[in-house]
Amino acid sequence: MEIDKRWMRHALTQAKRAAECNEVPVGAVVVLGDEVIGEGYNQPLGTHDPTAHAEIVALRDAARHLENYRLGGTTLYVTLEPCLMCAGAILQARIERVVFGAFDEKAGAVGSTANLLQSPLANHQCRVTAGVLGDECAELLERFFVELRAGNQDASSVDS
Repeated sequence: MEIDKRWMRHALTQAKRAAECNEVPVGAVVVLGDEVIGEGYNQPLGTHDPTAHAEIVALRDAARHLENYRLGGTTLYVTLEPCLMCAGAILQARIERVVFGAFDEKAGAVGSTANLLQSPLANHQCRVTAGVLGDECAELLERFFVELRAGNQDASSVDS
């Protein structure tokens, strides 16, 4: 469990980078063995790309690193429960394990609204560990949206 906290702290660092860019503060890292091979943070507003979620950015980075779109044997750490789009990409990449922090009761597809990563209908299943540093991850998101609603943020087109 301590190793999961270590890598989730790394993902939280990525999430804080997103917040600095006025993006929803979600961060992700892909780990193989004891090495980060991919990392990312939410960037859809700045890149004008609806697919630029933290998980997708980290998966792309890891795939470039390995020069392979299959990421078997890896663990993805992400500060917020993945959505349907990201869960689909995780399955396509053949991620072995997903560890997430905060639950997403509105759009989470790893237990909250659906459980795509462990569905018998999918061609791959992932092991999942939920709630690692969940309070810290949720607090970062909550603080961002409080500031956004107070007019202290610039991300006017953010869905919440």
